[in-house]
Amino acid sequence: MATMTTSVAITIPSFTGLKTGASCPRLATFKALAAPAPMLSINASLKEVGVAVAATAASAMLASNALAIEVLLGGSDGTLAFVPSEFSVAPGEKIVFKNNAGFPHNVVFDEDSVPAGVDAGKISMSEEDLLNAPGEVYAVTLDAKGTYSFYCSPHQGAGMVGKVTVN
Repeated sequence: MATMTTSVAITIPSFTGLKTGASCPRLATFKALAAPAPMLSINASLKEVGVAVAATAASAMLASNALAIEVLLGGSDGTLAFVPSEFSVAPGEKIVFKNNAGFPHNVVFDEDSVPAGVDAGKISMSEEDLLNAPGEVYAVTLDAKGTYSFYCSPHQGAGMVGKVTVN
């Protein structure tokens, strides 16, 4: 297996021998060798190739689970609302609900208003579980396409409801 070495010249000002009123310091030049670049042998084992493929797949999955939107729980003006109350995301994108004002809050998906086959209980906070402090979050990822209605159980009667469409 061949290795490659690169030589790099670095120029560093030298302040030795400076005199008062000198206009320019002397320059000292050093040579540094760069580390050899890692090389992949043609005889790489299947295990090494498998690890590389798995790492690439994991990176792709993490990238696809990117944050799509942050929804505030309670408006900055004190209103009991989801801000925004209606929005769209792609399947697999993360939705973060963040406590903002007027708490406690929670996020409950309406079992009668989610796509067929989706278990609202698995994507909802429990009705008793509440976010009680500013900045607390609840995150959910929705995979099935369709429209999902959700509400804050302590403030549903005050109109704190929302809707997300997964395209």
